Amino acid sequence: MRVTYKSPALLLAAAASVAIATPALAQQWNSAEGTTVTVTADLPNDLSTLTEGPELEGYVSARTGNRVQITGEDGRVTEFLLSEDTQIRSAGGFLGAQRTALTSDQLYNGVPVTVETLNWENGLVAKSVRMRSRDLRTAAMINNGTAQRFGENETAIARNAAATDALRARMGSIDQYNIRGTTDVNFDTGRWQLTAADQAELCRTAQQAEQMENSLLLVVGYTDNVGDEDFNQELSEKRAGRVVNYLQQQCGWQPWRMLTPTGMAMADPAADNSTPEGRAANRRVAVNILVSKAVDGINEEAVAQAGY
Repeated sequence: MRVTYKSPALLLAAAASVAIATPALAQQWNSAEGTTVTVTADLPNDLSTLTEGPELEGYVSARTGNRVQITGEDGRVTEFLLSEDTQIRSAGGFLGAQRTALTSDQLYNGVPVTVETLNWENGLVAKSVRMRSRDLRTAAMINNGTAQRFGENETAIARNAAATDALRARMGSIDQYNIRGTTDVNFDTGRWQLTAADQAELCRTAQQAEQMENSLLLVVGYTDNVGDEDFNQELSEKRAGRVVNYLQQQCGWQPWRMLTPTGMAMADPAADNSTPEGRAANRRVAVNILVSKAVDGINEEAVAQAGY
């Protein structure tokens, strides 16, 4: 495997003011003379010949080929390299006993990682990269949902360029939303199945949202405080996913009008978890109808001008 390095001004311009922890590589950049130096080197086939480096903790903030950048809690940015022998794993379940081997493509931006490194003459090489299963699932859900939504939007753009210009102008100002309605679907302990009444209510909610111009749906799953964190995180995601699937497959809600679903586990309880009634209220999925404040403002202005 060959590794090519270029000036950080070209590769990491956004982080140019932050020291990258690859001192051996930095010595080969001649920034004082304003020149760009490219160094090409082969990663060693046998990592056992390298000495132990520092253990890194942070979230993945950039990725280019086999070069990965993470940012720690203190804001420090560190870069390391992936080799063919780097072990990438996730852990979940009771005390993290369930471990899964991953590929480098699953190092999504935003996922928290712990990295064991080795010292190489041209920088740090990752011996192992570890992450929690629930963090991986959340990062993958965001990554895949965003890619799907953008892909479908681009298809619409290709079909109607004139409408696209108006859409882009409108979407550019959507950074805040008004919640125009919320429907809660409740579940039995440890379950994520929908009842016939739930299904009917979801389709009514979709019909209500359909009457609102440029509306989106945000689906968030929750649990009560029974069970451990990993179990409840997975359960909240299953509940949110079941609701999203029904809205799209049975109620006809278009996927591109759905914000990335989220599982919040025990966070943001709607009621007191110390009572059976409170726990029942917290085992829920909230379906929120959102309309951007920019679009809402346009609609309210139109109503006022019409004299209604």
